Amino acid sequence: MSRSAVTLAMIAMLGLAVPAAAQDTVRVRGAIERVEGDLYVIKTRAGAEVKVKLPDNVMVVALTKASLADIKQGSFVGATGMPQPDGSQKAIEVHIFQEAMRGTGEGHYPWDLRADSTMTNANVEQSDTSVDGQTLTLKYKNGEKKVIVTPETVVVTYNPSDKSELKPGAKIFIGAAKKQADGTLLAPRINYGKDGLTPPM
Repeated sequence: MSRSAVTLAMIAMLGLAVPAAAQDTVRVRGAIERVEGDLYVIKTRAGAEVKVKLPDNVMVVALTKASLADIKQGSFVGATGMPQPDGSQKAIEVHIFQEAMRGTGEGHYPWDLRADSTMTNANVEQSDTSVDGQTLTLKYKNGEKKVIVTPETVVVTYNPSDKSELKPGAKIFIGAAKKQADGTLLAPRINYGKDGLTPPM
């Protein structure tokens, strides 16, 4: 297994996209405002500032733009969606996982990107063209969901990166930062948008 695949496999084991399990962990969405020593000052999408410390062994992941054509039958993906009246999900975003990350956060559960949004991490069993867009049948251990991918849906994929890319202005997403006694946050992994992309998570 290549070094990149090993890195991504480690990210998968750490649960990159699974729900935060403890009350002392938080998600952070925003942009790097500045760097103060070993702390990254993040301006959140709500306008607040938080200080984040990244350990030496932090997992840094670049999110790069992809397209619907990159989603193949058999791909393992994560889809954030909005429930529709017919029981399907309208995708806000779709994340194409590398093969080493297969199984990451598998299942269907609530997500906090928007009110009532959900996350479905599952295998693409089928892809069909529909009036509203492309309909993906996503199958996970205990069920399946139909997810509609529209032209407005943001599609991204993951690539391993490093701290040198975390510069002021970079848009970031942290899935599980742990609150510290001094008020800072400790993040074992961080996603950033490559080439100005805003992580759609």
